[in-house]
Amino acid sequence: MPASFVIDMDGVIYHGHRLIPGAQEFVTRLRDGGHPFLFLTNNSQWTPRDLRHRLASMGIDVEESAFQTSALATAEFIRTQRPGGSAFVIGGAGLTNALYEVGYHLTERDPDYVVVGDTRRYDYETLEHAIRLILGGARFIATNPDLTGPSESGLQPGCGALVAPIELATGRKPYFVGKPNPLMMRTALRKLGSHSSESFMVGDRMDTDIIGGTEAGMRTILVLSGVTSREEIDGFPYQPTHVFQDVGEIPVDELG
Repeated sequence: MPASFVIDMDGVIYHGHRLIPGAQEFVTRLRDGGHPFLFLTNNSQWTPRDLRHRLASMGIDVEESAFQTSALATAEFIRTQRPGGSAFVIGGAGLTNALYEVGYHLTERDPDYVVVGDTRRYDYETLEHAIRLILGGARFIATNPDLTGPSESGLQPGCGALVAPIELATGRKPYFVGKPNPLMMRTALRKLGSHSSESFMVGDRMDTDIIGGTEAGMRTILVLSGVTSREEIDGFPYQPTHVFQDVGEIPVDELG
């Protein structure tokens, strides 16, 4: 069986609205070689429909089912923990839609959970309300621990940066569902119908993509088109299986 590929998006396939060179050819090689693949992103702002449209506008056309996000994984996790529950959400449409889809009620009063994801809409009043709800007993969940993410204009604050003031004010640490939590990887592999030993995790971050893939038992590919430089790799106690400049260099059929 051809190897399966779980592929990060930001910094791997694109920067903002700019496709990374070689990304389109990489997807073509995966299809031509019969390799199952899934795009996996910690960014919880976007729905699979948004992501499909975004890639299509850059020249890569895939189905909505080819995407798995930390928002979807977070919604599924809390559904299994407390079916039919309620949440106060700080996040984008990707997160709110995912919670609606699993039957969650979004509320500002006495929620079961405070759920934080990536968003550009973040103000003091919302922060203050989230802190009071958590101190009042709401469980604290966050979609991913990324402090920053790549964009066309440089690094931008990630979900991990947004939860930091809430954590400091409440003394409560959130449970992060997204990468590097192996739960996120297992969700992706289950969706692909693939075993970890037959799969590669492709990403640009040592602290989420590579450690997450490693802990899930996958082989890993680090690309240097995102936030990690070649000089930083040796500073980590775990190492990627392969390192390439970008996905255009990955010889998918030669890797197994």
